Amino acid sequence: MKNNDWKERLNVVYSTNPDFRYNTGETEEPETLPKEKQAFRIQLDKRNRGGKQVTLITGFVGKDADLQVLGKWLKTKCGVGGSTKDNEIIIQGDFRMKIAEILQKDGYGKVKVS
Repeated sequence: MKNNDWKERLNVVYSTNPDFRYNTGETEEPETLPKEKQAFRIQLDKRNRGGKQVTLITGFVGKDADLQVLGKWLKTKCGVGGSTKDNEIIIQGDFRMKIAEILQKDGYGKVKVS
């Protein structure tokens, strides 16, 4: 039986092109790179945070679920709170050197502290 997806195609104009594929707007997440190929940039950020310091880790390439796991692991290692979103990990406080050491010991390739 053919999947009837007419509800997903509301407001679509009919096409006579036999090769037409409807774009649902969903984007595929990129595959998570191996640890050795990840390139992280660790920096201290104070902007728009009420004067509080956070350690910002950028440069992650991969699935959101893997980012969540890495963020939780780093928060546990540092013993502080934080969040993960938009391919960034935010750790409360100034933990730049500690996070760089943790990532390098765990086998992550390029870690740049600025």
